[in-house]
Amino acid sequence: MNALVSPNPFDMEAVEPFIAFDLKRFRFSDDLDVVAGLDSRPNLLRLSPTEFEHLVRELFVAMGHHGGRGMDRAWTTIPSKDGGVDAVATSKNLFFGGVCLIQAKRWTGVVGLESVHALTGVMADHNATTGVLATTSWFGRASEQFAKRNRITLINGAELKQLIKEHLKTDVIPGTNPPRRLRASDNTPDRPSWMRYPYVMGWA
Repeated sequence: MNALVSPNPFDMEAVEPFIAFDLKRFRFSDDLDVVAGLDSRPNLLRLSPTEFEHLVRELFVAMGHHGGRGMDRAWTTIPSKDGGVDAVATSKNLFFGGVCLIQAKRWTGVVGLESVHALTGVMADHNATTGVLATTSWFGRASEQFAKRNRITLINGAELKQLIKEHLKTDVIPGTNPPRRLRASDNTPDRPSWMRYPYVMGWA
């Protein structure tokens, strides 16, 4: 008999789900390689706002590559046309992926709660999965607590310095002196990035 036998379902090759992101509302700028032009132990406050934004974008691309499940791609937006977004990163991970909106603040003082509030509004407007606010300075307690409840990762100056050294192999100076009170994450620098920043690395 010439009967046709269907292949066993367990022998079939899995097909990767197709995931597409609607990024038409964003205006992206050309990539700028900031790391290659950095001097030895540069002060981040001496970078231009555009250079700092591109540096943060480069960091998130590197963190995604090193984390395995993190961000696949990242773009920097055009200044003055970013709608409150400095960079956009995406991950096609089926369970933890989505669009991540990034704000980079090259500040010398505390980043207040109003800045974190504003990011949640932009995230809702763009239907983003997560948000990141990275700064050369530090955050207040209210900002930290609000961020935890709203899928936002806060990265202060000390943490930013450590991440740049870990993933971009460059030693930098944040340029600010935060108050004596330390965040819990500052006291555990030996933890890998995917544990300290699960939303960024795609593990939460």
